Amino acid sequence: MTTPTVQITANGVFAPDFATVQSWAQDQYRSIFGSDVYIEPDSQDGQWIAVIASCINDCNQAAIGVYNQFSPSTSQGTGLSSVVKINGLKRLVASFSTADVRIVGQAGTLIIDGQIGDNQQLETRWKLPASVTIPPSGSIIVTATCIEQGEVTAQAGTLTAILTPTRGWQSVSNPDAATPGAPVERDAQLRQRQSVSTSLPAVSPVATIRGIIANLPGVQRLEVYENDHGAPDANGLPGHSISVVVKGGDAAEICKAIALKKTPGTGTYGDISEVIVDPDRGVPVPISFFNLIDVPIKIAVTIKALNGYVSTTGAQLIADVVDWVNALPIGEDVYWSKIFGPAGLNNIPLGNTFNVTAIAISRDSNAPGMADVPISFREAAACTAEDVTLTVTS
Repeated sequence: MTTPTVQITANGVFAPDFATVQSWAQDQYRSIFGSDVYIEPDSQDGQWIAVIASCINDCNQAAIGVYNQFSPSTSQGTGLSSVVKINGLKRLVASFSTADVRIVGQAGTLIIDGQIGDNQQLETRWKLPASVTIPPSGSIIVTATCIEQGEVTAQAGTLTAILTPTRGWQSVSNPDAATPGAPVERDAQLRQRQSVSTSLPAVSPVATIRGIIANLPGVQRLEVYENDHGAPDANGLPGHSISVVVKGGDAAEICKAIALKKTPGTGTYGDISEVIVDPDRGVPVPISFFNLIDVPIKIAVTIKALNGYVSTTGAQLIADVVDWVNALPIGEDVYWSKIFGPAGLNNIPLGNTFNVTAIAISRDSNAPGMADVPISFREAAACTAEDVTLTVTS
């Protein structure tokens, strides 16, 4: 080895591992004091060489970290928050839970600053848009936002309490479960949104729709599907239609974005609908989309500890597995064999301190297996540290 320090070339950044650096330092020491000098780990000289090698290795890792902070695909934390500014993005702060609710009442009824609550004695309060007018059909779907910030849940059919009674407003209910508010945006999510944002100036209407919706307030994830054939496709999309799958955001704003950028004659497919008035013709157009369904993924990892393994390495393993699952695109199956990569820490030095001996996964179950987990087009795999079980053997 010619140098123990980090190298930046046209192919990227590279640094030798600690063992290589230590071997280099030992060779240098022998060249000065002779080949018969005793520098094993139990000697004072051997320990001093290890200290020097550790310092060089730490500097190498720091240099690699600085290098990686200049790319959205590898930067982390505040570095990632800074680098995405070039795309006009900023990291999302904690958001509020939202729920699409169906309001039923007399046509023409105007609801000002309406609020609703749950029927579970949880005393949650949800506010409607500033003004809601019930159309001639007698019902309308709007997005209600929880007053309390954070992950407030509401199962389907539980938001039925009218907290601001209004003459002509008869009932309210949420057909689907609420979309929980999100914590501060994770690095993996911000990287995905940065990638999607580059489609804003795209020529393709589908890519443009994706880019606009991705930057609507409250939108956490999305995917856009297109069926340009005459018959329904494998996902059930009708012929000549698009289907947008979204997590979070205001239903009306999402539908407006779809209506603004979809091509003429293209239908929309989903279980959430809004009537959008065409600004050019003044014609009401129904627009539909799907709310994303998060599928909890349970993972059991068994490893054999090797020399140098510490508990913090296990914590890093769990974090990498969680990030890998949450970074999977909407609609992508969870393949059992691919989890070995993040579980093994992708061959970084810490990955050399253990061997992955077994992995089992399942879809929202306490009995994981070794089969792939199927995910539908309107679902996404989701995982937390609590969903990962780590067993360490010696």
